Amino acid sequence: MHMRKQPDKAQAVKVKQQLKANLSQSGFHFTQQRATVFEFLSSVEHHPTADEVYLAVKNQLPKVSLATIYKNLEALIEAGVASKLNYGDGSARYDIRTDYHHHVRCLQCGKMWDIEPTESSAWLKSMKSPAGFQISDYRLELLGTCRECRK
Repeated sequence: MHMRKQPDKAQAVKVKQQLKANLSQSGFHFTQQRATVFEFLSSVEHHPTADEVYLAVKNQLPKVSLATIYKNLEALIEAGVASKLNYGDGSARYDIRTDYHHHVRCLQCGKMWDIEPTESSAWLKSMKSPAGFQISDYRLELLGTCRECRK
């Protein structure tokens, strides 16, 4: 599992304060469970399923339930500090990034990673859409096989 670089202590305090503020503004309390879920999402490069989050968080909080993980993921989404990805593989995946970006997904293991959007969307305008359909936005998911699955 690829891990993101962890922030230094000053950054970690700032991130925690921002998380508290976002949760509070959305009507949620800051809890150790929410903080642990958020920290796990922040620590991985791929976009885990709720089950993956549960297994990771359970190592730190043994009494946590899967239902609690789902509730905390939804609270983080409503607070605008995480996003939920519902693509065609049937399992929702969770992303700490809420900015505009795209994804690659491994067709074997189902893991997803971020890719940055291109500067130009001219290629989008060249696509033919059904008569009368006006395109307002797009999301891009590239499919393939990750390095670990190709081994």
